[in-house]
Amino acid sequence: MDGFLPSKHGFAFNNSWPSQPAVVLPTPFGDLRLGNAAGGLCGGMVFAAMDYFLDGREPTLDRPPAGDPLYKFIVSRLIDSWHVPAGVAQYYQWMSLPDGDHTMKVFGRQVIVERGLGWRTVRVQWPQIKRDLDRGLPVPLGVVTVASRNPKDLALNHQVLAYGYETDGTRLTIRVYDPNRGRRDDTTIRLDTAAPAKPVAFEHNLGLGQKPVRGLFRVAYTPRMPG
Repeated sequence: MDGFLPSKHGFAFNNSWPSQPAVVLPTPFGDLRLGNAAGGLCGGMVFAAMDYFLDGREPTLDRPPAGDPLYKFIVSRLIDSWHVPAGVAQYYQWMSLPDGDHTMKVFGRQVIVERGLGWRTVRVQWPQIKRDLDRGLPVPLGVVTVASRNPKDLALNHQVLAYGYETDGTRLTIRVYDPNRGRRDDTTIRLDTAAPAKPVAFEHNLGLGQKPVRGLFRVAYTPRMPG
């Protein structure tokens, strides 16, 4: 199988939908409304694009209307991508964490109290992501964009599909399919992995407006063949 490429295997339409009834997702923090015109179907589009790729099929070119089987499939895959309740809890935990490690001085020594998003991304998540990419397998990523303890802000986070990477010393470039950007092959997330205990600066051209990337993690994925 040839490798995933957004211009070939991504959906031809981007993650912008007319006003439609939101998906109501039950979570440990109460109901979370997703899937309206505010770009809430990114996880469903990522999972569905991966499904088509693994099935050896190119996705349809036309944006499906509400009620269409493809639209229903994307919405169902959106729900799958949140992995309620564990997946939602992971997003919430990461939203609540500091960018760099939280330390305190105990008897004259600096002690790590809590690992930040930089360490968790670079030292924990990236090796898992890299292992799959080295096998030629794209990886769905949860992208944390906000620092908040408000469960309503969960919907401000994002999902993309990593399909390749390059390194230059400690500089890492992750190539991703972003449903907000459509079939663009130039969408990337860049970071320096040299000092993960400190806040890591993420550079990106995702379709997130002014929102930053604070950290990213591998999203558990189970294939489901589209109808």
